[in-house]
Amino acid sequence: MPESKRLIDLVQSRIDEFLMSRETIVTLISSDLTPLTDFSRQFLSGGKRFRAQFCYWGAQSVRAADTGPDAGQSGAKTPAAAAGGRGAASTAPVPLEAVVSAASALEIFHAAALVHDDIIDNSDTRRGAPSAHKLFESLHKNAGWSGGPVTFGRASAILLGDLLLGWSDELLDEGLDAVADRPSARRARLEFNHMRTEVTAGQYLDILEERAWLAQPESQLLDRALRVIVYKSAKYSVQAPLVIGAALAGASADQLSSLRAFGLPLGMAYQLRDDLLGVFGDAAVTGKPSGDDLTEGKRTVLIALARERLNDRDRQALDAQLGDPTLDQAQIRALQELITASGAVERVETLIAAQVAEALNSLETAPITATARQTLLDLTDRVTRRAY
Repeated sequence: MPESKRLIDLVQSRIDEFLMSRETIVTLISSDLTPLTDFSRQFLSGGKRFRAQFCYWGAQSVRAADTGPDAGQSGAKTPAAAAGGRGAASTAPVPLEAVVSAASALEIFHAAALVHDDIIDNSDTRRGAPSAHKLFESLHKNAGWSGGPVTFGRASAILLGDLLLGWSDELLDEGLDAVADRPSARRARLEFNHMRTEVTAGQYLDILEERAWLAQPESQLLDRALRVIVYKSAKYSVQAPLVIGAALAGASADQLSSLRAFGLPLGMAYQLRDDLLGVFGDAAVTGKPSGDDLTEGKRTVLIALARERLNDRDRQALDAQLGDPTLDQAQIRALQELITASGAVERVETLIAAQVAEALNSLETAPITATARQTLLDLTDRVTRRAY
């Protein structure tokens, strides 16, 4: 996927350029603020850039194939013509810089969400390195400042996340300003705003389930776990980036509807795979300790399905240990074996396959460009077949 690789380079360059421009503002206030920009760079370097890719290919799905990252803007077809003419769409090709800025804004928003998520989950690692609150905690310890390093670390990381949230908005606006078709720019902004609301709501539902599950009817636990996936991850990881990119490029209502129909089940499959990795993943691959979701007490679909098949004694053992941060490797392995023996892993794999099939069925009939269809097919495989 050379075009996607080129996009990743463009997104990284745009992020680096943007951070450099904001570093000047921050350091003029005080040199003490240098860690904010230094840590921002650290969390915005590398990664698979799935959200950026979905945003870009959402835009490419409704515009001419000759306006990609290695092409100029002259001679571009209209989005409607590029997609085969179904539905009304904008006649002005969206500048590449606008799409790259929007894709980069999504990556900065993602970084902000991860910073806050690690605080909420008491997760000390991110991509095999210390989480933001641990970096600030170490800064406090190494400098020998007064007060508690843990409190300082968490407070500082919250502010870093807030700063990144604001910056994602600024970068998106810079991209939208480059779009001549103002209705398309406004639609992309509304989709971005909607995404922010949904992912915040999903995060609250996630922490709610970790604490309120015992008060809920047993028959509702699986549906509640699925609801968390929809709003915390599926929409924000796949569906929203696709729709934001497509809206920016002037997609028709028909095209937006088709991309939503493709993006939601794919996002569900993506998160279901992530849930398996959170319990069984190799730390060298995932960048987080194996069994991290077990020590954090995540009430995922995997756990809900395991509880349905476990006997009373094993279910009680799972419930008693889930969320215990002191679990050692032997205890984690025992829980992993318990979950596997329940058949929950196979059931999640079946759910993933069903969601992928639904996504591919929608993709097959979507009124989008052939190049985008093939690339989205390739991305479907990449985001749902990540190794343990």
